[in-house]
Amino acid sequence: MSSLAISLLDLEADSQVCLEADDYQKRPGKWCAGCGDFGALNAVKRLLAKEQLQPEKTVFVSGIGCSSRFPHYVNTYGFHGIHGRALPVATGIKLARPELDVFVTMGDGDCTSIGAGHWIHATRYNADMVVLMLDNNIYGLTKNQTSPTTPQGYASMTSPKGAVLPALDPLQATLGVSNASFVAQTADWVPAHLYATMQAAYDHPGFSFVRILQRCPKFTADVFQKNIENPDLTELLVHENGVDVPSLKQLFKARRVHDPKNIDDARALAHRTDKLRLGMFFRDDSLPVYEEIRAVPKISAEEKVARLNKEFERYAV
Repeated sequence: MSSLAISLLDLEADSQVCLEADDYQKRPGKWCAGCGDFGALNAVKRLLAKEQLQPEKTVFVSGIGCSSRFPHYVNTYGFHGIHGRALPVATGIKLARPELDVFVTMGDGDCTSIGAGHWIHATRYNADMVVLMLDNNIYGLTKNQTSPTTPQGYASMTSPKGAVLPALDPLQATLGVSNASFVAQTADWVPAHLYATMQAAYDHPGFSFVRILQRCPKFTADVFQKNIENPDLTELLVHENGVDVPSLKQLFKARRVHDPKNIDDARALAHRTDKLRLGMFFRDDSLPVYEEIRAVPKISAEEKVARLNKEFERYAV
């Protein structure tokens, strides 16, 4: 038997091995102690193990920021892009290789500031991917600069007298984009809800936008503190077609039955500020998926090389 045949048999045998959550950890995460990114990473690993996603068929794409270090810590393929450009890179990957499972991790600045244009259009395209926006309300990697989601009046290095403008709401913005198909919000300090929301996002056939409220112990440690100390300030959106975690009933007394098919109610709830709301705001599985309506013609590796060589020959001396 040839060495190639042996290696293929080994690969097939390895694919049958049951992977545990820690098998998806490439190296220890290097974030500040108490950073919410650790919680998000743990939930991601649980999801990958639950679905038994093969590392060679899974891709994590990121931009720039603390949360964008995800591809370095997850034992899959990864692409660490430039600031604000994670979504176009991920869309290109999905178009070229639609069979891959694609995940995107971005921070609030990465997504809603320099990447805002890509965020809006990626939502409209509705490519099948899970998009995790970890929102700590600050530019953390660049050491305490106001981001679009920083609360009005909150002081930072770039706004020492407090942020001048009202914070941008990623939920309202995404729900306002035509063709949005999945919008949810969860929090790093509610790990059971975080994991359940990621599971629902993965199950959705389309662009799953998940805003993860995330603690930054260094610069915005107090932003979510009242909600952490007093669960009554948080309302869970529950529905048989949404996210419902029975184990949280004793902790979170405020629960609202919300049908995620109702876009008008979703927008109204996202607009309200009386409580912090976690759950699935909107989901529509019927919308067309971008990579299916704009399929890229399959080209063999040999043909790609031939085309490249032909192009290079144009510039040969």
